[in-house]
Amino acid sequence: MPSSRHSSGPSSSRPAGSSAAATHDLADRLHSSAIHLLRRLRREDDASGLPAPQLSALSVIVFAGPVTLGELAHAEQVRPPTITRLVDKLEAAGLVDRVPDPVDRRIARVEATPKGVKLLYDGRRRRVASLAASLRGLPAKERSALSKAVPILEKVVRAG
Repeated sequence: MPSSRHSSGPSSSRPAGSSAAATHDLADRLHSSAIHLLRRLRREDDASGLPAPQLSALSVIVFAGPVTLGELAHAEQVRPPTITRLVDKLEAAGLVDRVPDPVDRRIARVEATPKGVKLLYDGRRRRVASLAASLRGLPAKERSALSKAVPILEKVVRAG
């Protein structure tokens, strides 16, 4: 992937050798790389036939288990009316069902149907296959370096 480093202003005023500047530069480069990688892999999602917001919500539903509309709205950082419309579309497509909460029957939970789970996992397989094809093009030494970096990236994700 071509490097697309941008000067973000404040980092250019820091001393070049400082640890803070190096950390900021690393964060900037990682941010840019992550965005470009996700954009490239998102193209694989076109095969699902669903818009990105629906795929994102379906992912939360599949991996978080049955969730309330409020929990889903919070996870997707949207307002309840927006999530209701989105779930209506997923339900109409046969990808999710609303089911009564086993403890409080006044609450409905949204759960993925087998069709929804399959659609989501098929998309993941396409993205992983695309990424694997790119990784196969790297020298073994670079793949090894990436393999060692993944646990560190996972730690960064958990820290946030």
